[in-house]
Amino acid sequence: MIRLSLAALLLSATAALAYPVTVQSCDREVTFDAAPARAISNDVNLTEMMLVLGLRDRMVGYTGISGWKTLDEEMRQGVAELPELSAKYPTKEVLAGAEPDFFFAGWNYGMRAGGEVTPETLAPFDIAVYELTESCIHIGPKAKSSMDDMYTDILNLGKIFGVEVKAEELVTGWKARLAEVTAGVDRSAPLRVFVYDSGEEAPFTAGAYAMPTAMIEAAGGVNIMDDLEKSWAEIGWEAVVERNPEVVVIVNYGDVTAEEKIAFMKENPAFVDIDAVMNDRFVVLEYVEATPGPRNIKAVEKLVAGFWAN
Repeated sequence: MIRLSLAALLLSATAALAYPVTVQSCDREVTFDAAPARAISNDVNLTEMMLVLGLRDRMVGYTGISGWKTLDEEMRQGVAELPELSAKYPTKEVLAGAEPDFFFAGWNYGMRAGGEVTPETLAPFDIAVYELTESCIHIGPKAKSSMDDMYTDILNLGKIFGVEVKAEELVTGWKARLAEVTAGVDRSAPLRVFVYDSGEEAPFTAGAYAMPTAMIEAAGGVNIMDDLEKSWAEIGWEAVVERNPEVVVIVNYGDVTAEEKIAFMKENPAFVDIDAVMNDRFVVLEYVEATPGPRNIKAVEKLVAGFWAN
């Protein structure tokens, strides 16, 4: 027992020596004097980033999942012991009431620019905020979406919580798997791909700064809307018809199922001449696969299979 106690003390002392740590969060530098002990995450993909790093015991809850998404069995088990504090975007009062010391969220992932919940409005409650890298485009310029956006968040969370080794192991493994999955992809003639998230009158889709653009490129395609200087945005169907995608990637979540979205496109006379519709080439990604998180590499595998199966 004495040896265990000494070992625990040494581990604690070693961890303490690693702090303070400073990470880049969008346009801010955020410094942590110790690892957060009462964290909250927003949305399913950000919550999975916390879970894959083994941080469930550092969390007091999560927000913004059940209001839009259905959890699969893996995710239900992951958050089984945690309360959902808000089904959709949390209020400042809800967050403060849980007495957290950390909020992992993003712009349009639990926070809105100029809204009630921001790093500035949470600061008086001593709630530190780390922002999802993909979402930084909503408050300032950033580079086009890449797989590094997700890797950066995992590595930064590793630094914040003192689990750098775990974070680095995960990223190294993902990079190796991605290289393996995409090794045989012919990039000489990228497939034209459209991302259909939602909307019938006008589609909501992924632009240059959304994670699907990076995953599509990794799989040997090109997002037909990669000149859209946004992450996710509503566009007109005219652009889709004109750019004639060879494959449509469906994002599956919400009240309208992937099957219903596919049926809408296949049954609409306006889309009859689109190559993807004529050839019945649709690939379905779950929301948690299409947004930055641990499932992105398997999502690229799914895209490779869907793009190059025939």
